Amino acid sequence: MNDLHSTAAIRGHPLHPLLVPLPIGLFVAALVTDAVFVVDGSDGWAEASRWLLGGGLAGALLAALAGFADFAGNTRIRELRDAWLHLFANLTVVLVEGVNLILRLPDRTVAGSFGLALSLAAVALLVFSGWKGGELVFRHGVGRIERG
Repeated sequence: MNDLHSTAAIRGHPLHPLLVPLPIGLFVAALVTDAVFVVDGSDGWAEASRWLLGGGLAGALLAALAGFADFAGNTRIRELRDAWLHLFANLTVVLVEGVNLILRLPDRTVAGSFGLALSLAAVALLVFSGWKGGELVFRHGVGRIERG
């Protein structure tokens, strides 16, 4: 049995990789709608960004719960430098996107170019975090299902 198993799993299938595509997609979509808003100026794009950020943060919370269960529940995973880098990058993404959303709550258009910069920074961090997540699975074997 793989001793780098996922603690948050259903019948051996890890939940974290199942949950991460939703917040990633929503954060990338928020970057796109921010860019369109900056160019176009239509309030609809600013409103779309606000909803995408809120949905992304809700999805990130679910993914984080599963990811942290794996991290906290397996000593061998905590020994991996890539696991720590993945964890801190994801926490930073949530912090950046949380600030991004908070700035927009009083007025969806208030973020403007600054919101675009925050969205761009978050997506850049997601690329790094995804790379580290891939290292955990494909290099270290975290959460891989043993077939036998």
